[in-house]
Amino acid sequence: MKSLNPADSVETLSVFIQGKVQGVGFRAAAVRQAHGLKLGGWVRNLPDGRVEALLQGPHGAVDRMLSWLLQGPPAARVTGVQHEEVRTERHYDRFEQI
Repeated sequence: MKSLNPADSVETLSVFIQGKVQGVGFRAAAVRQAHGLKLGGWVRNLPDGRVEALLQGPHGAVDRMLSWLLQGPPAARVTGVQHEEVRTERHYDRFEQI
């Protein structure tokens, strides 16, 4: 784990996705999408049926990932996405499923 350089224009978002998002390949597809956008962070299932993600990277890439999360993979049926900016000193080198 590295610390973020304050001069870097890196954005970190906490995201909660609800709907039919578990058991449909959502996390694996999110990992592929995030890798393509060169984002760091993670994605995981929650016990209440939602998926949670932490996205970290340049604003444009985070915004594109957020747009993708509004739909997800073909088998998913996203009904809502909530997100908020997170302040952190932690730098994520890669995006992974946890």
